Amino acid sequence: MVSFILLCLLLGLGHLLRVRVKLFQKLYLPSCVVAGLVGLCVIQLIYLISNYVGDGTFAQKTLVFTDPWSRIPGFLINIVFACLFLGVKIPKFSHLFKVARPQVIYGQIVAWGQYVVGIGVFIIGGKWVFKNLPAMFAGILPVGFEGGHGTAAGMAEVFEHHGWAAGKDFALTSATFGIVSAIIVGMILINWAVRKGHIQNIKSPSEIEEDDSIAIIPVDQRPSAGRLTVNSDVVEAFSLQIVAVAIAIGIGYLIKELLMMVEVGVPFLSEHKLLSGFPLFPLCMIGGLIVQLFEDRFDKHNLIDLGLIRRIQNSSLDFLVIAAIATIKVQVVLAGLLPLMLLVFAGIAWNVFCVLFLARRFFKDSWFERAIVEMGQSMGVTATGLLLLRVVDPDYKTEAADAFACKQLIHEPFMGGGLWTASAIPLIAIVGAVPVFFICLAAIVFWLVIALLPKFLPVK
Repeated sequence: MVSFILLCLLLGLGHLLRVRVKLFQKLYLPSCVVAGLVGLCVIQLIYLISNYVGDGTFAQKTLVFTDPWSRIPGFLINIVFACLFLGVKIPKFSHLFKVARPQVIYGQIVAWGQYVVGIGVFIIGGKWVFKNLPAMFAGILPVGFEGGHGTAAGMAEVFEHHGWAAGKDFALTSATFGIVSAIIVGMILINWAVRKGHIQNIKSPSEIEEDDSIAIIPVDQRPSAGRLTVNSDVVEAFSLQIVAVAIAIGIGYLIKELLMMVEVGVPFLSEHKLLSGFPLFPLCMIGGLIVQLFEDRFDKHNLIDLGLIRRIQNSSLDFLVIAAIATIKVQVVLAGLLPLMLLVFAGIAWNVFCVLFLARRFFKDSWFERAIVEMGQSMGVTATGLLLLRVVDPDYKTEAADAFACKQLIHEPFMGGGLWTASAIPLIAIVGAVPVFFICLAAIVFWLVIALLPKFLPVK
């Protein structure tokens, strides 16, 4: 109980600082990230004081209430991913790809490129910079950047399963660097694009209203949080949404049990524990997709409400991020800070290259708007990308927002915490960094071929 109270107080403090501190406003950091950083600083300060004034027993007695925090992310990430497709009308894949084809291809190349760059840097500097680090370190960049804090925390079990528990701390630190640099680098690129005349619908940061900059919605503009789908005297509508989420997680759990049964019968899988080490959260996403497809087919009352589902998802993500950041083992990260920063800078360079060089060759219209939203998402979270898009296209006059939304439905199941994100780290641990590097390189070539194919097909 005390642990939960402290976590809530930390979120309240983080939001207060987000509202009051100009630096956090300019960086557009979510309150949960601010709260997690505050929690991290407080915990490290307690350790320093305890070691300075005694033998460390003060920290052991004081921080006993924060011990449960380390188990929270691994649980909540399943809820976050189970909610991804719940309440969303699932369109046909062919329709999605037709509407958002260039955005899908570009997003895939950006995502796969993070693996190529991260693993490539690791391979090149393996004998010098990364000599004391396992091959799994090569996947830290995309797990933190493309995946974000939720995915980084959710991969903790995978890192532990393959003998490198410190991977979670590096991935979470990478995610923190990613979300901050997405805003800073994104704003620099936006200013460059304005000077060069690449965008017209610009909304200068100085023009943003105070309520907007501190993320407080004016009273007369506050939207509904969701819609009640059943009478509360029968069952609370919010409780019914939780039931849907639980069913999705249950399906994901059953899928994992089936995979483990398959693993027993296949010697290679059994030897390397490939399927048993696969995380649960991507399977929960599949479970949510199955539940939603079932609802679309058989539920004529549409009992699952997207607004209420998003409240469950976002609340879970808030507490996940706080607990994950606050429990980062700083000493572990400091020991490998130089290699980590090398990966981070390489990741930033790749994303900037994609915006400045690839984007204008992929998109026929609104190339910068389409690229900047992708950069924000691939280095931070979806909200970061939409924030940068809102600066350059405040009224959504371009097609960037619609294309990005459609692209996410195809992109998320595989990248950014999807099936490939969950598979890459175990593959690196089992077969090494070099084979996975060529897999990712082949994926980029594949998407480039898909992009170039229409140019060589005869026009009917």
